[in-house]
Amino acid sequence: MSDKLSKKISPVLYIPHGGGPLPILGDSEHYEMISFLKEITKNIEKPSAILLISAHWEEDKATITSGNHPKLIYDYYGFPKESYEIEYPAPGHPALAEKIFTILESNGIESELNESRGFDHGMFIPLKLMYPEADIPCVQLSLLHNLDPQKHIELGKALSSLRKDNVMIIGSGMSFHNLREFFYPRTAESYEKNIKFNDWLIETCTDIKILTEERYARLHEWGKAPSARFCHPREEHLLPLHVCYGIASSETPTAKLVFNQEVMGMKVSGFLW
Repeated sequence: MSDKLSKKISPVLYIPHGGGPLPILGDSEHYEMISFLKEITKNIEKPSAILLISAHWEEDKATITSGNHPKLIYDYYGFPKESYEIEYPAPGHPALAEKIFTILESNGIESELNESRGFDHGMFIPLKLMYPEADIPCVQLSLLHNLDPQKHIELGKALSSLRKDNVMIIGSGMSFHNLREFFYPRTAESYEKNIKFNDWLIETCTDIKILTEERYARLHEWGKAPSARFCHPREEHLLPLHVCYGIASSETPTAKLVFNQEVMGMKVSGFLW
């Protein structure tokens, strides 16, 4: 990734955001992830705006933050006092929010603007590491509460034109998200299950030999993957990847593996389209 990416098509990223505020607190089990998030932007043209899909926001219909200055939502519990004093004063982008709303509605996807909703930690934790100046206008897009993988791919496909507007799209989640396993001692069996699903996901997203129809089918039926439900008892942290794939698939259906390290003792991956 030594060459700057073309400005003609903005990058699409699926990234891990870690455990609550721990990356900002410098937690040692997030060291590789912290380094990755700080370094990845050095090889990407600075966008004029960011659209972020966070695992921590679900609505019955696709909902878009449309305020000028969204506040932060400290949607985590039991952390030190400084965790609730983190600042990330990135501006909102009402005009982009309106455009996203119009695009989704024109594609038959029921949508809604939310002027009062703030930025959750799935947004401000990774972006504070990636763009600490907080000078890029940001918009968040919710997941759909139905957690339907096909609907999330379609949601992404509808928004693919944004890549030509210098809008970076970020899916913020975790490719492994079994909270019980994060906080219990790792066993050989649990790590093997983690690796099997991680390998399947990497192959699905990056293997150029996989045809478009097969890649779509694999992501649509991700629950059939090895150890899928062990790695994702609930899939909200995986589905931002489906939105990213939908956005990227028409121009760059094959992703690059840009992160494949341990976070809190389990292997986690990140992708760039």
